[in-house]
Amino acid sequence: MKLTVLGGCGAWPTADAACSGYLVEHDGHRLLLDPGYAVMPRLLRHLRPGDVDAVVVTHGHPDHCADLNPLLRARALADAPAPPLPLYAPAGALDAVLALDRPGMLRGAYELHAFDPATEPEFTSGPFRIGTRELPHHVPNAGLRLTAAGRVLAYTGDTGPSPALAELADAADLFLAEATYPEEVPAEDAPYLSSARQAGGHAARVGTGRLLLTHLWPGGDTRAAISAARRGFGGEVGVARPGTTVDVGVSAGAGTGTG
Repeated sequence: MKLTVLGGCGAWPTADAACSGYLVEHDGHRLLLDPGYAVMPRLLRHLRPGDVDAVVVTHGHPDHCADLNPLLRARALADAPAPPLPLYAPAGALDAVLALDRPGMLRGAYELHAFDPATEPEFTSGPFRIGTRELPHHVPNAGLRLTAAGRVLAYTGDTGPSPALAELADAADLFLAEATYPEEVPAEDAPYLSSARQAGGHAARVGTGRLLLTHLWPGGDTRAAISAARRGFGGEVGVARPGTTVDVGVSAGAGTGTG
């Protein structure tokens, strides 16, 4: 299982970094997670629009799904339109982005599979078994646990503190964890967002192999985030920078990952 970070910036993109966007590949199947602002141009460095096999979205905030629109446009309006793209998301999460174009323009470009992470704990896409957990955020949010060939990638989307994080990331080879703030989350957001320090504590408790921090505030101090996470977690810690690649389950010290 290979992870390529297309973007990992929280809230809005910068000149150098897209918002959340992750390409996960295994056995020829290409899964796009959370195509947020500015992810599409980064995706095109790796794939043609028609090469994406499925999209999974954790929640409906635009920094996690806005670039689904140009991806669907590129597939639908091509000289040879691509087959319908399977979309997996919590019910209602994609309503706004799918309504951006005139009615019918993207008809046939996608197949929407809505799921409830509270009651539908698992689905499949190609070789991936995808477990879901309902995690607290300002809007309904699904944490994801992707398993293929015995390797596990856990991804939080955006989340506040929750016992479900332990189930989501239990013994995961890679824990891709939202860490908007290094140390403390402001009180008004504390139920809905996480810090790098919290992510490190979660990773240690569940026996994560490697921790990759993402969704840092634009312009945030990556060194401070890594330092905060390392106070609770003794394993490998990195930040999801654009272009970071990880062979899930293989140590970064083996020379297979960067970032």
